[in-house]
Amino acid sequence: AMAVERALAIRAPHWYASHMSPRAAQRGLAAIWAAGLAFALLPLAGLGRYALQWPGTWCFISTAGGSAFAAAFAALGLLSLVVTGACNLATIEALVSRCRAKAGAAQPGPRWGRITTETLLQLLGIMCVLSACWSPLLVSMLRMLSEQGAEPCRGGSGQSQLWELPRECHLSLTAVRLASLNQILDPWVYLLLHRMLLHRMLLQRCCRAASAVSRCSNGPCRDTAGTLAQELRRSPA
Repeated sequence: AMAVERALAIRAPHWYASHMSPRAAQRGLAAIWAAGLAFALLPLAGLGRYALQWPGTWCFISTAGGSAFAAAFAALGLLSLVVTGACNLATIEALVSRCRAKAGAAQPGPRWGRITTETLLQLLGIMCVLSACWSPLLVSMLRMLSEQGAEPCRGGSGQSQLWELPRECHLSLTAVRLASLNQILDPWVYLLLHRMLLHRMLLQRCCRAASAVSRCSNGPCRDTAGTLAQELRRSPA
């Protein structure tokens, strides 16, 4: 929802300003939450089921008894990833095009460049984190469904079976942990990339290093390594 809203605001600002309002956003969020809750409660109506997973400490969608429900979950998850990535790429393309247009017409102000770079970094960071966290789980679910709904990880949690479990059990557990980690990493992506803290630090260090190399190439410089090290160690202003 955030990716679609951001893409509409950047690529169709006039339509967004005339059609979107706080009440419309609240209604949209309420509809999304209601749809998610209704989908999660489908097993109570007999459409799919949840099952205890190895090592017996968590429950998840069963790929054997509710293959249609599991396939719908995986398909909707992959569709969400594709839509989010497409909207973010469309937003990035629009921002880059607008920045080039401003650069051709007149010199853009520092505030515009800062906001554009900050937005691009946040979008790229969110896309990478979202894909890395959710893709393994969704792909593994589709692979298990394609293998005639086999569930090799339904065993108990006894220590005698710990080393006899197939490799897929450990991969499935890792995939679920990655998906759970996404909710923790998302706020940190905004915090770390907000106001270009990381980008500004790296950019200033690279500029100082380039300045040191340029000074040494234009004149005699016996201690090139020492000068470059001093420029890199200098704290950003």
